[in-house]
Amino acid sequence: METPENEIFRDSIGTITEDGKRAWVFPKKPSGRFYEYRKYVSYFLLAFLFLSPFIKINGNQFLMFNILERRFNIFGFPFWPQDFHLFVISMLIGVIFITLFTVAFGRIFCGWICPQTIFMEMVFRRIEYWIEGDRNKQRKLDRQKWNTEKIRKKGIKFLIFAIISFLIANVFLAYLIGSDKLIGYITDGPFNHLSTLISLLIFTAVFYFVFAWFREQVCIIACPYGRLQGVLLDTKSIVVAYDHKRGEGENGRKKFRKNEDRANLGHGDCIDCLQCVHVCPTGIDIRNGTQLECVNCTACIDECDHIMESINLPKGLIRYASEENIERKAKFNLTARMKGYIAVLSIMIGLLVGMLFLRHDVEANVLRLPGQLYERKERNIISNVFTYKLVNKTSDDIKDVSLKLMSHKGELKLVSTHDTFVVPRQDIAEGTLFIEIDNSALTGDRNKIKIGVYKGDKLIETTTANFLGPRSYR
Repeated sequence: METPENEIFRDSIGTITEDGKRAWVFPKKPSGRFYEYRKYVSYFLLAFLFLSPFIKINGNQFLMFNILERRFNIFGFPFWPQDFHLFVISMLIGVIFITLFTVAFGRIFCGWICPQTIFMEMVFRRIEYWIEGDRNKQRKLDRQKWNTEKIRKKGIKFLIFAIISFLIANVFLAYLIGSDKLIGYITDGPFNHLSTLISLLIFTAVFYFVFAWFREQVCIIACPYGRLQGVLLDTKSIVVAYDHKRGEGENGRKKFRKNEDRANLGHGDCIDCLQCVHVCPTGIDIRNGTQLECVNCTACIDECDHIMESINLPKGLIRYASEENIERKAKFNLTARMKGYIAVLSIMIGLLVGMLFLRHDVEANVLRLPGQLYERKERNIISNVFTYKLVNKTSDDIKDVSLKLMSHKGELKLVSTHDTFVVPRQDIAEGTLFIEIDNSALTGDRNKIKIGVYKGDKLIETTTANFLGPRSYR
């Protein structure tokens, strides 16, 4: 079955030529009200991205994703391996929220919030415009031979790109290993930490490759989020859309001619100026409808509004709208699917909040020493040996910590010279202990005992363990 002529564009992506080669995109520099709004949002998010690893709340890094040690900080809350279920729930909430947002408002996340788009469009492309000029000058520079002008402009651009990529790599590393450790490595001398330096250079090379060459291909080829549009979007989703009913009219588009009565001739408001195509950072024609490559960046809206204004026609030929709004002027309403996502999101948030309230600052784990059976002592006393591990999730040392047996009458002895100890901040205290219980208090060969963790006289956590004893034949 042959593809209809007006749908042929869907057989390939906008950045690939007919012979399968890369079609380099030279977008026109955008301007307009949405572009100004996006700049303000970008400034805020860039500041947030660069400052978050260096902001501390109660001594905890604001955001940290230390995958190697499985330690995460989210908005100043530390999550240890023992809290991994909370981290997973947080990530699921994020995924559901983005899914809900996509169902309602399309790929708006990509155009306004995604770090790839913000760095590409608001940092690297603006540097490119500053050094090489707008669309036509960039195309001309690309076609000309490697003379002094081209070498100078390309050299300056790529040097600045490399410096910014290096800065981004440092910030990225601060998220992974912690800002304090990164600053320590820098002051101690990078060559004293060669493995970290090599990792930093690899990250720099990756970011440079992405923003200097791969560019919009990340959104089109590498990112799976764009592929989800076909599943998540429907006719009620608000996206960057071309009003084809107004733009095409009865007899289609037509180039603009002064003092021509387009309405009586049956032509729509689109004057086929191609400015919406020239300004698109992924090289598509928004007039073909919703496409995989569209990141909802609003550049075509601003450009089209400017053209409409210059020829005294109403703005909004390209705008945020749903298919139903264009076809039937229908207003936005929550669909059953949106309500379902909202319900699931609310349940997940409630679950996370409840778990956070139940979360303790100290995590205790007491396990019987592997391979060790019980020991029978005089006066019918049964002894087991255990290992303990206490995790301090707070930013302060917990002093005067002791362990006490709560469920049975017996004695708990630490293999230590002191009965109390300190659990360092954001660290682990571990050791060995003996528990002795009279055999008459045991009910079989396996008994569950309860152990309390005290700070002074205050109970701060409890845990359980299995205590082995002689098998009862009663």
